[in-house]
Amino acid sequence: MPQMSYRAIDQFQACLSLAADLSRHAEAKQAFSKLHNELATDHPFAAQMLELAWNEVLAAKRSAGFWERISNAERQMTEQMAASHVQLQQNYLRLIQEQ
Repeated sequence: MPQMSYRAIDQFQACLSLAADLSRHAEAKQAFSKLHNELATDHPFAAQMLELAWNEVLAAKRSAGFWERISNAERQMTEQMAASHVQLQQNYLRLIQEQ
């Protein structure tokens, strides 16, 4: 069985770098598919393990993106509530001063 090269590791790292950028996911998937196909012939077990790792990385990135969007929405709501609260306080103070 031929020995796997460091080139495969470098290629996988490149795939991970591409996957980090949402706009380059299609390119990342294509690069990973090419790497997977190259490994599958001589190293089927390694290719299978790499595919499992790849799928976990993509799932983690999707999850992180989801929670980031939730966090941003929550932050916006909090900021709006704080601004509304300040406005209500100011309105109350004006009302008290007018009486």
